[in-house]
Amino acid sequence: MTILYGDLRSRAHRVAWMLKELDLPFEHVPTHFLDGSTRQPEYLQINPNGRVPALQDGDFKLFESLAINLYLARKHGGPLAPANLQEDALAMQWALWVVSEVEKPLLFAAANLFLFAEHERNADEAAMAMRKLGRPFRVLDAHLRDRPYLLGDRFTVADLNVSSVMTLAPLAGIDLAEWAVMQEWLMRCLERPAAADWKPIKFRIPRPPTPLAVLESFV
Repeated sequence: MTILYGDLRSRAHRVAWMLKELDLPFEHVPTHFLDGSTRQPEYLQINPNGRVPALQDGDFKLFESLAINLYLARKHGGPLAPANLQEDALAMQWALWVVSEVEKPLLFAAANLFLFAEHERNADEAAMAMRKLGRPFRVLDAHLRDRPYLLGDRFTVADLNVSSVMTLAPLAGIDLAEWAVMQEWLMRCLERPAAADWKPIKFRIPRPPTPLAVLESFV
């Protein structure tokens, strides 16, 4: 039995998307970081970090959403999986890239555009985050100009991992017109039927006491 822990309004939606793409049956346990359930002793046995998502695949336990998706692709194969060693390396490259270059500034921008209550938002912080996103967005836009997907002509786990991190851009109403090729690719990925769980994200989070703490509030 495969069990996915995490509310689908969190990073768990990335793994649910992958499981649905692979047409794998799974049990969903809607563990939520806002109600304290990620800090319960039972859950900490699954993920000692007290964060979501986590996957239990038989006796095997794994946390970190993008690592889970890479594992699922390698285990189950099919068109989403890397076809060779080079594609495997590239899928890992793009997963590490999106976490290190995109995720934190995108979260910071989204927090100040829609995740915080209106009176807690800071336009200067949102603008600062968008300036930081300019460089990686240019890199991704340029990469996609001569190929429809990250690894070539087919949708793979690399596209799923990167685009799932970037769901906050359309949710926050971020204008991506400057990176039109990237925008077309992103919406092509997010319009896949298995990706539908990203759309209902409507919750708010309280603003932490310092700007840097904003980044630690997303778990």
